[in-house]
Amino acid sequence: MQIREFAAQDWDQVWPIVEEVVRAQETFPYDPALTADAAYCMWVEAPPGRTAVAMDGERVLGTAKMGTNRPGPGSHVATASFMVAADARGRGVGTALCQDALAWARRQGYAGMQFNAVVETNRSAVDLYRREGFRVVGTVPGAFRHPTLGRVGLHVMYQEF
Repeated sequence: MQIREFAAQDWDQVWPIVEEVVRAQETFPYDPALTADAAYCMWVEAPPGRTAVAMDGERVLGTAKMGTNRPGPGSHVATASFMVAADARGRGVGTALCQDALAWARRQGYAGMQFNAVVETNRSAVDLYRREGFRVVGTVPGAFRHPTLGRVGLHVMYQEF
């Protein structure tokens, strides 16, 4: 597996991953009616942010976006989001993307990385982030409407560098 910068021609493979994750409504608080054009504008980060893809040969297995969490006085903290194709989960793709994003943020001189809305029932993501050094600094109870579990919490997770 190779992780590299996103290129515009990758969108044909990235969009189905984004669409599947968003439509499932289990892990991301995005509108399930999201269109490909709107998703492109939301997912593909303009510099100094970065969008990456995890590749197996010519196939996109997953994608990440990263950048500044908040402007101005909060601009010293990075954030990132990750999506992995359903048939590639459990193969280390998310871990590799997370490690890549952390390395990028450190190279950029950020003081830490914050995840603003990690669905508490997304155990694989929560466990991955904890393994990579993040901790839950707070949970907003009932802030996410899960399609089968009802209202569940959203974690804010942080790692200081």
